[in-house]
Amino acid sequence: MAFSETLASRIRDALARKRNIEEKKMFGGVGFLLNGNMLVGVWQTSLIVRLGPDNYDDALLEPHVREFDITGKPMKGWVMVEPDGVEDDDPLKEWIERAVKFVKTLPKQ
Repeated sequence: MAFSETLASRIRDALARKRNIEEKKMFGGVGFLLNGNMLVGVWQTSLIVRLGPDNYDDALLEPHVREFDITGKPMKGWVMVEPDGVEDDDPLKEWIERAVKFVKTLPKQ
């Protein structure tokens, strides 16, 4: 299944004013990197969000959120937000900002 180009476009719009953003096709979807570090992405119809280990467990308790697991091995610190969780722009932007907050703490790649 191809990834949701509509969701990818909404992410592009949300990231339009941010500096040092790069877009890459990966894992059968598309990823958006900040300073060379993966930030968010789209896999099929879901948003992938990099939150880091400190915010991971709490995020999994939120509606429409599950582990990021497309290979049978969950990636700790990453979650998938189902389409219902990012139906509107405000929640999408909130997820992106949460990812930005974490990824900004990482060394530039």
